[in-house]
Amino acid sequence: MKTCISNALVIAAKVAAPAALALAAAACASQPASVKVSPAATPEEGGMADIRSLAPDIALEIRYAGADNFVGRPVDGYEAGKCFLHRPVAEALARVERDLRAENLRLKIFDCYRPRRAVLDFMRWVQDAKDQRTKAKYYPDLDKAALLGGYISPTSGHSRGATLDLTMMRCDAGGRCEPLDMGTGFDYFGPIANTDSPLATPAQIANRHRLRDAMHKQGFENYAMEWWHYTFKPEPTPETSFDFPVR
Repeated sequence: MKTCISNALVIAAKVAAPAALALAAAACASQPASVKVSPAATPEEGGMADIRSLAPDIALEIRYAGADNFVGRPVDGYEAGKCFLHRPVAEALARVERDLRAENLRLKIFDCYRPRRAVLDFMRWVQDAKDQRTKAKYYPDLDKAALLGGYISPTSGHSRGATLDLTMMRCDAGGRCEPLDMGTGFDYFGPIANTDSPLATPAQIANRHRLRDAMHKQGFENYAMEWWHYTFKPEPTPETSFDFPVR
């Protein structure tokens, strides 16, 4: 669910040392928290489209609309399990889905546009040291305090409507689909989730690369610390975030 990207984070991912993690946190924490927020009150006003208006049966598992996520509850701003993206981004994603289906593969989407209020909800969660309910599943090898700055920050590219999190599935002739083995679950905080992590198996790396190749073909760039995280380039609104709820 990466919210802050920096060279220091890449260092931390490679060496996984406390000093590097501290460097990453400091680098992200130094970024300004002020954000230009659009007054758009609906997806339409923000120039965004529901991905299912373009790919009606694309698989959605919008984790922040439920309790199966690192916060352990529905996140502020997620009132429905829907995926909104700027229209050209949604159109590009629909092309990825179309291309993969020709190979008996499909996408499963975990998160798309993220309201600004959700980012602030993450900030409240990460600063609550007593809430450790999801540690075993999402950050077993890190102290919660290490997530601040390095993984969770006051800003997020998701709020600009051009970033999403997803995985890939293989489907049989009857249309039954199973997610490919990517080595970790979505939103796992740790170096094994890096796209080219040496901790992942060759088969897992190959699956990650297959997803990356399909997304890159349509203009999406992977964030190397998270195999599931992609941003369409160029972003339609690189300086503007949005805060309308997902409903």
